[in-house]
Amino acid sequence: MIAPIIVDLQLNINMELFFKQVLLLFVLLNPFFLSIYLIDIIHELKSQHFFQVTFRASLISSVVFIFFAIFGDFFFRYIIQARFASFLIFGGIVFLIIALKFVSSGVEAMRVFRGKPEYLESSIAMPFMIGPGTVSASIVIGNNLTKYNAVFAILTAMGLTVFCLGIFKLIFDHLKKNNERLIARYLDIVGRSMALITGTIAVEMIVKGIEKIFISTQ
Repeated sequence: MIAPIIVDLQLNINMELFFKQVLLLFVLLNPFFLSIYLIDIIHELKSQHFFQVTFRASLISSVVFIFFAIFGDFFFRYIIQARFASFLIFGGIVFLIIALKFVSSGVEAMRVFRGKPEYLESSIAMPFMIGPGTVSASIVIGNNLTKYNAVFAILTAMGLTVFCLGIFKLIFDHLKKNNERLIARYLDIVGRSMALITGTIAVEMIVKGIEKIFISTQ
């Protein structure tokens, strides 16, 4: 009777760890924040084209995240010969700067990050999905889960992100004709609120990076 209880307890622990890793990447991808980054694309593209573009962007991002989840430690240790802690600190600083700009300036702060329209998939993937924070999260997921579970966790987080972006696109198309001022207020309020969360995560990344360096020197 004890063995099944132990197996069930281990399964619950693994599932809890799995969902924590999915949530980590999902929060950093932050589809609500992404919808604000991509508001011009959401406004201009038809629904079908938008879904195709975001799906292809998510595939590009997933390949990058899976690579770092599996080979991230090897890449940093032997290829660029830098500590992962250094990357955590750098990623935290980048996220912190973005969050501070967004808190102070709102949506206008993100216009400098927009890519050219003829490269929509890569423009969405690289500045908006693939960044120091999400790459760091991918490496953490690879360290905490088995390879197959890490791949599944990344794909799950990406799927949830694309789904949320699609829902936002449908809502935006429904409301934009008669509620443009309401949408503008939503973007400003949600954008500034999400920036506070992003800033908090950024500081946490910096602190963890410093802790890792401090521990490695002892």
